[in-house]
Amino acid sequence: ALESVPDLERAMYRVIQGSPCVRLLSMQGESGCANPGRDKIVAPLQRLTKLEFKTKGAVAVLLPYSLFHSFLDKTLHDPSFAAQVAGVLVEFADNANRSVNSNPDSKFPLAEFAPYSNKTYQWNPLGTDVLQKRYNFPVYLLSPESTRGLREIAAENEARNAKYPLQVAEFDVVMQTTKSGTHTSESCLKEGSCLPLGGYSILSSFSSITSKPTLLVLAAMDSISFFRDFTPGADSPLSGLISLLVAVDALSKADGIHNATKQVVFLVCNGEAWGYLGSRRFLFELEYGGGSAFGFNMSHIDQILEIGSVGQAVENTFYGHVQDKHASASTKEIVASLKRSAESVNAQITTASSENPGIPPSSMMSFVQKSDSLTGVLLEEFDTSFKNKFYHSLFDNADNLNPESIVAASSIVARAIYQLAMGDSSAKLDSVAVNSSLVKDLISCLLTPDPGMNCPLVTGFITPAQPVPNHYVGVVTGAPSPTPSDDLLDDTTRFIWNFLADRTRRLDAGECSKDCKGQDQVCVGATGQGRGSCVVSTTRYVPAYSTRLRYKSGNWELLPVGSGDFMDSIDPVWTESFWKSLTLRVYQQERPSLNGMLLLAGCSVTVASAVSILATRALFRKRLKSA
Repeated sequence: ALESVPDLERAMYRVIQGSPCVRLLSMQGESGCANPGRDKIVAPLQRLTKLEFKTKGAVAVLLPYSLFHSFLDKTLHDPSFAAQVAGVLVEFADNANRSVNSNPDSKFPLAEFAPYSNKTYQWNPLGTDVLQKRYNFPVYLLSPESTRGLREIAAENEARNAKYPLQVAEFDVVMQTTKSGTHTSESCLKEGSCLPLGGYSILSSFSSITSKPTLLVLAAMDSISFFRDFTPGADSPLSGLISLLVAVDALSKADGIHNATKQVVFLVCNGEAWGYLGSRRFLFELEYGGGSAFGFNMSHIDQILEIGSVGQAVENTFYGHVQDKHASASTKEIVASLKRSAESVNAQITTASSENPGIPPSSMMSFVQKSDSLTGVLLEEFDTSFKNKFYHSLFDNADNLNPESIVAASSIVARAIYQLAMGDSSAKLDSVAVNSSLVKDLISCLLTPDPGMNCPLVTGFITPAQPVPNHYVGVVTGAPSPTPSDDLLDDTTRFIWNFLADRTRRLDAGECSKDCKGQDQVCVGATGQGRGSCVVSTTRYVPAYSTRLRYKSGNWELLPVGSGDFMDSIDPVWTESFWKSLTLRVYQQERPSLNGMLLLAGCSVTVASAVSILATRALFRKRLKSA
């Protein structure tokens, strides 16, 4: 029964569930998707099974995922084809229906940051290069239920031979940057119509940071995909992050690790998919003495080991990439430690091909660009090109991983770190044993919708805000701080911080609900359901955002390029447009000419009624006078 206006709206309109592609901006211009203007878009729904339109005029395209990348590419290169696209609805596709053509990034991601001249090398040969282009129409990834419903509706439209009444899709994907006419990061930051991409990295160590020579161990924690709400990043880069966490867990039980000859510092970088925001900001903090680095100095770094994509190694064979083909003695020591560790777990470490132009896309690029002395070894599952067919795709999920490969990588990394930290190549490696169950737990928590962030491992440390994990970096919503409040942090960042603080702790110091008072004490595991523990740990947050930005008086300011700073000069300064609510709904629409006829009829009735009223009033007055 229709008893109210909301009841009537629900009867007329079908709200569609899905995830929108949103508008992003850089110093060079716009990318991503949005309505072309300030108004909603309404167009008839039409399903395509090949890259040809069945009718003339703009339509809302319902598209199988297998055609998605080639469809986008055609809109970029065929203006007449693009003119018929009012909006795009991408059908949900599970792993059984995923397409090999699902690698949206370029063939050399972030090539501009490479510390070598060959920018055309194809590290990612399957890349379709549709990821960071500008699309002047809205795009939605549909839920499974909405996919089934819209296929039925599209079939009804086709059965009517595109004759009205037709089912139409209404897109409300209007961005604030479009309304304000700000089409670059520089202009939208000035007008306040966008926020910079960024978040927080995590720094942790088994000991207080001193002037000891330091082994810096790196991994990235964020990814990128066409749809921001579906950014799993399982193999690239989460497999490396999981390996780091499992290695830290194993080392926490190793003898003497808290008093090692060489201090080990772990850095989990955020924002790496967007121009290496985390690693570059970390180096900036080191160089200019930012408080979040807590006295850690660039001169302390003696060796660097980065863990890249390690979830698809074939027969547990991994590759060590170095930038300098004539590696330094300290870099050779890392390689030797990795090889000894690999032999102890029946795995293999091979030096990457000398034909490679240098290191593949990685956080290491930030360090090499900063100083030739900041070099090290990058551990990967591949030699000359990416093994991950679904790099930066929504299909780079848990099913794209081999857990045994991650277990092997974790063992190699943990044992190599132990040798390097203890300064003993003959250290008893059997005493460093990884927990293979922890690998499976982390995959389940960080890369699956169920249990997702509601898994016991995560809820033992934090109360997650969102049950389904997602590894899009997000935006920086407040003033950057070395001690940010929980509402400024995403679930993954909070969990990693708590996990590292717990595993690297040196001393327990009682219960806590939020803060601890002692020096180097942090509160670990405080949730809405229980109190946490004060522990002594060198685990800190490090802001991760563009080095060309400054937060001042509640606003973001764009700084000029630093003198001689190459990385600043190419920094895209990524931002995301403000938007209120993005909605998509479907309803039946009569032919446009009928609306004009109804308007004309309504106007005619109005005029006739007015004339009738005036005539009646005149007649009535005349009768009154004659009476």
